[in-house]
Amino acid sequence: MPLILAIDQGTTSTRALVLDERAQCLGSVNQEFTQHYPRPGWVEHDPIEIWNSVRQVVPQALTQAKVEGKQLAGIGITNQRETALWWDRGTGQPVARALVWQDRRTTEFCRAHAADEPWLRQKTGLVLDPYFSATKLHWLLDSDAGLRRRAERGGLAAGTVDSWLIWNLTGGRVHATDVSNASRTLLFDIHRVAWDDELCRYFHVPPTALPRVLPSAADFGVTAGLDFLPDGIPIAGVAGDQQAALVGQGGFAPGDAKCTYGTGAFYLAHTGDKAIPSRHRLLTSLAATVDARPQYVLEGSVFIAGAAVQWLRDGLRLFESAAAVEELAARADPAQPAIFVPALVGLGAPHWAPEARGVLFGLTRGTTAAELARAALDGVALQVVDLVDAADRDAGHALETLRVDGGMAQNAWFLQRQADLLGRPVLAALQKEATALGAAFLAGLRVGVWNDVAALKRLTHAGKTFTPRLNDNERQGILATWRRAVQAVIQFYAAVTS
Repeated sequence: MPLILAIDQGTTSTRALVLDERAQCLGSVNQEFTQHYPRPGWVEHDPIEIWNSVRQVVPQALTQAKVEGKQLAGIGITNQRETALWWDRGTGQPVARALVWQDRRTTEFCRAHAADEPWLRQKTGLVLDPYFSATKLHWLLDSDAGLRRRAERGGLAAGTVDSWLIWNLTGGRVHATDVSNASRTLLFDIHRVAWDDELCRYFHVPPTALPRVLPSAADFGVTAGLDFLPDGIPIAGVAGDQQAALVGQGGFAPGDAKCTYGTGAFYLAHTGDKAIPSRHRLLTSLAATVDARPQYVLEGSVFIAGAAVQWLRDGLRLFESAAAVEELAARADPAQPAIFVPALVGLGAPHWAPEARGVLFGLTRGTTAAELARAALDGVALQVVDLVDAADRDAGHALETLRVDGGMAQNAWFLQRQADLLGRPVLAALQKEATALGAAFLAGLRVGVWNDVAALKRLTHAGKTFTPRLNDNERQGILATWRRAVQAVIQFYAAVTS
C-alpha cells in the first residue's frame, strides 16, 4: 500500500503524519518548540530547532505507523507562512533567528511607506504590513551590514520555512518554494506568477537569494544525506498551511471556503482563475495548485485565535489544559458580558492595525475566569464573522456554510458560538489535521497515489454541523457592540502612536 509522509511545520509545533491511500492516519507525532520574545512585539524561532524537530518527529511517526522510510511514496510539506529567514549557501547554517509571521518589529517601516501600498497591493494582492516576509528579510539585512554584503554577493539564501526544510531534506541541493508561499512575501507578482524585480529593489532583497517557485504539486527534489530517511524519496507537495488546509477540506473550485483555527484563524475562499481585488481589506493570494495554471483565493487573517486560549492558560494561568476552556466558557454568567478584543499582536484583516493591543471591556467585580474564557472565544468568533462578511461583499454572494478545521474546531461550545454569531451553519471537518492532509494530497497526486482531484474530494468527510440558535436581532446587537469595541481600540492606539 503506498504511503505518504506529511510534515506540518506550524508556529508552535512540528507534526509528522503517515497516511495511506485511504487518507487514514497510521502514525502521528507532534513536538512543540521554543518561542522567543526578545522584545515586546518581537517573535522569533530558531531554524535549527525547527529542523531538529522534523528530524525527531518523522522517525517516531514511522515507528508508530510500523513502517520504514523506504515504504514512502512521497513527502508533502506544509508550513507556517510569512516566517522568514536567511542562511549561508555554503554551510547551510542560518545567520540569525527566523522572524515569525506574528513579529511586529517592522511596523514603523510600514507606517513610513504607507503611501506606497496601492501599487504594492496591485502587484501582490497584499497590504503593507509587518505580517509579510519582505519587511522581515529587509530588516534582517539592514540590521547587519555584513549580512547585506554577503547577500548581495550571492552567499546567502532567503526563504520561508518550507524552503528551509526542502534545503535540509535534499542535503542543500534544492532551493525552492511553491506559489502559495511565494504569494505571501510581498516580493511576488501574483498576476505574472513570478518574483518581481521592482518589488525586490523596493525591499532591498537581492532576487538571486530567492528560491525557485513551483506549483504546489511538483518535483521539489528527493531526500539526500539524512540520518532518519533513506535517499531518493520525492518531495512532491508543498503549500502554505492555510492553502493546504483548503485542499484538505476538498477546496479546489470557486466558492469552496474554509476557516482554520490554529494559533491564528484564517478564512480562505477559492475564486478559481480570477484574482479578485478586495475592496474590504482582505488579501488576494495564490491557492495551492496541482499544475502550472494559477488559482486564487480571497483570505482574511486573524492573528490571535488559539493563541488567546494559550494566553489564558500560560499567561493568566486560568486553567491547566487548553481543553478546559470549553467547560469554563460554558459556565459564564450572561449578565456579565465582558468583551475581549484579542489584538495581542495587532489586528489583521479587515482592519490592519499593527499598533493595536488587546483590550478587555466590561469588567466588573462579578467578572470571573469563566467570563474571561467566554470573552476570549467570542473575540475569536467575532473576528471570523468580520472576515466572512468582508469576503461576501467582495465576492458578491453570501457563503452558505462555513467549513472549519484546526485545534479550536474540536471545541463544540466554540463552534456553536461561531454558528450563532455568524448566523450560518458551521460544518466541522472529521479530520482535524486538514492542513497536513492537504500537503499529503498534493504529494500523493504528484506521485500517483491518487489519480485526480475527484479522488481526493471523495476522501474528505464532514463531521458535525452546528446550526445557529440566536435570532437575528440578538446577533446584530452583539455585532454592533463588538464593532464599537474594535473601533475604540483602533482609535486609542492610533492616537497613542501618532
